[in-house]
Amino acid sequence: MKQGVFLPDDYSPAEDEPFMNERQLEYFRRKLLNWKAELLAGSRDTIEGLQDGTRNIPDVADRASEETDRALELRTRDRARKLVAKIDAALRRIDEGEFGYCSVTGDPISLKRLDARPIATMTLEVQERHERREKVHRDD
Repeated sequence: MKQGVFLPDDYSPAEDEPFMNERQLEYFRRKLLNWKAELLAGSRDTIEGLQDGTRNIPDVADRASEETDRALELRTRDRARKLVAKIDAALRRIDEGEFGYCSVTGDPISLKRLDARPIATMTLEVQERHERREKVHRDD
C-alpha cells in the first residue's frame, strides 16, 4: 500500500477531480480490502459453525432441514470465494494502473458504478450489451 496518501474518513470520489487520482485509488483499495476482510471473516465463521454443528439428529425432518441449511450456507460461501478472487483481481488492476477503465473499450467506468460495484470491469453500457448478448446465446 502506498504511504503518504491522506484520505479523510468522510472522503468520497467526486466527478470534479482527476479520474483515478491517488486519493480515488486509495479509496477503492481500502473499500476492496474491507470487503475482502468481511467475506473472509464470514467464511471463518461458517467453517467454525459447520465444525461445531456436527451432531446426530434423530428426527429425519430436522436432519433434512439442517442439511438444507448447510448446503445453502456452503453455496453462499462458494459465491464469497469467487467474489474474493474478483476483489483480488481489482486490487491487482489498481496496482497495475488499469482500475476504473473498461476492459473492452478502455473508457472510464463511472464513479457511481465503481462505488456500488468496485469489482466492475466494464462500463454500464458495455455490461448491459454483454448481458443481452449472453441472454440471446443462452436461449439458443
